[in-house]
Amino acid sequence: MKYMDEYRDVASVRKYADAIKKITVHPWTIMEVCGGQTHAIVRFGIQDLLPEKINLVHGPGCPVCVTPVEMANKAIAIASRKEVIFCSFGDMLRVPGTEKDLRTVRAEGGDVRIVYSPLDAVKIARKNPDKEVVFFAVGFETTAPANAIAVHLAAQEGIKNFSMLVSHALVPPAIKAILSSKENKVQGFLAAGHVCTVMGYREYKQIVQKFKVPVVVTGFEPLDILQGIYMCIRQLEEDRAEVENQYSRAVQEGGNVPAQELIEKVFCVIPRKWRGIGEIPESGWGLTPEYQSFDAERRFDVVAESKEESSECISGLVLMGVKKPSDCPAFGKVCTPEHPLGATMVSGEGACAAYYRYRRDAT
Repeated sequence: MKYMDEYRDVASVRKYADAIKKITVHPWTIMEVCGGQTHAIVRFGIQDLLPEKINLVHGPGCPVCVTPVEMANKAIAIASRKEVIFCSFGDMLRVPGTEKDLRTVRAEGGDVRIVYSPLDAVKIARKNPDKEVVFFAVGFETTAPANAIAVHLAAQEGIKNFSMLVSHALVPPAIKAILSSKENKVQGFLAAGHVCTVMGYREYKQIVQKFKVPVVVTGFEPLDILQGIYMCIRQLEEDRAEVENQYSRAVQEGGNVPAQELIEKVFCVIPRKWRGIGEIPESGWGLTPEYQSFDAERRFDVVAESKEESSECISGLVLMGVKKPSDCPAFGKVCTPEHPLGATMVSGEGACAAYYRYRRDAT
């Protein structure tokens, strides 16, 4: 495919794999903080190209995976109401709540629809003025501009029957939480390139300065990832800690300023609970006072039951980089994509789903 083949070129991939082996002297643990990168690493067998001293672990880079049970329960409660058309991306329909999921709500007669953009939900609201249309706004910084546009547009057009159930999470606070954990094993990070396309990477400089760990902004193809790993290991072997940008073809230091300005207008920073991890301060976005009339939680006044993950599920340890999916006794046995115990097996970006699809025979 044009513009992709060069980043999957076998000769170039081998060149970087060999270069990594040459510079690696000490054992290092590196975390990628992006579900797309996780799937590329597992799909293309990148770990197998690295020296045994290099251990890749998978962080909380899947927005579906970190959406807490309480938020899933709120979505289910709202979607079950007769006056509601509930709109969501497809992955969220299978995320288990306490008793059921959104797919079950739809099977029971609820009007639950898969959309491909929050603007699709705004269109549905225009066409159905007698219904309350709710969009499940799940994601990291990458999806925030589109969600902000949808709310801003609804406000401009005076669309009163549109609202959002917001479950936005922010990546840098999660990295800080991982590095602050007593169980932390991570010594370097591959930062998610698409997040930095929107937000830039200036905030990572504070993390590097405080925790003395390298952060390399990295793309999603095999060559991108190997280049990112090479840059990270080179810093570690040279006892350096800096922010470097491997994904310079898409990312600028300051990010997308107009997108950031719109996000700041529509969203404000709040604490956010992460599934399997717990609450992380200043790690989420909620609607600002100017747009709180579009807040589905306020509009429907939903209170959701809190429930811990299955005792068999180690998704929290997987998301923190302490364990890998293959370390879980339930993996591929009790826990499968058809019958997931945790969200990391549900989402197309989840680490457990990636291992199940590409490495099940190797575990």
